[in-house]
Amino acid sequence: MNFLITAGNTQTPIDRVRCITNTFAGRTGAAIARTAWDRGHTVTLATSRPDALLEYGLNPREPGERFTVLPYQTFDELASLLQNQLRTGAFDAVCHSAAVSDFLTAGAYTPNAGTFFNARTGQWEARSGAPVLTVQEAGKIKSTEPELWVRLVRAPKLVDRFRQPWGFTGVLVKFKLEVGLSEQELVDVAEASREQSAAEIIVANTLDGAAHWAYIGPVGDKYERVTRRELPDRLVLVLEDLFQKRASNG
Repeated sequence: MNFLITAGNTQTPIDRVRCITNTFAGRTGAAIARTAWDRGHTVTLATSRPDALLEYGLNPREPGERFTVLPYQTFDELASLLQNQLRTGAFDAVCHSAAVSDFLTAGAYTPNAGTFFNARTGQWEARSGAPVLTVQEAGKIKSTEPELWVRLVRAPKLVDRFRQPWGFTGVLVKFKLEVGLSEQELVDVAEASREQSAAEIIVANTLDGAAHWAYIGPVGDKYERVTRRELPDRLVLVLEDLFQKRASNG
């Protein structure tokens, strides 16, 4: 099989030296990539954290035959990379484990003199006239600014582009992380999310449980609870089985 696996986090820049990101380190994707490669598959790993491969005994700069590492940093770089790979590569399975930004920056602003944010009312006010903010477009916004306001807008869901318009027809694995849900609630949310993205399989966990367990499903007609250690092997086996069933059905 030919695998495309995404891993790591994405950055959304505030200026040329500052960004908003998340804390995920790309270890799950690296582990899945290593497992698939060990089982004889061809692997392309798109990751913002190539050095996570070192934990699994692979040099990210020379990982070996059948293993390609494609680095990225920003949301836009990952989006461009995926579009190119999915439109030109013949992948049998995609495991989209990267922790992609949910929000993107859409400008950074500083309040003009006399303009202030009233935290009690949740509104901008001015000592005279209308409140005014100035957009900051410098390569490095001055650290002497008394405060900086960053506008965030919802990011598009890259996984929802895999089928259309990018044309991927292989086996798709989506990953879902939630906070504050029971395990049954997590499974219910995961199934709805899987259907929304037309994925065959989803891997779901909670923030508190992510270091210990995850759900994979549907496998047959149910979701399986696996330990974090078991996850890479179990997921690759499930994908091999799905691929073989597709091939036998013609």
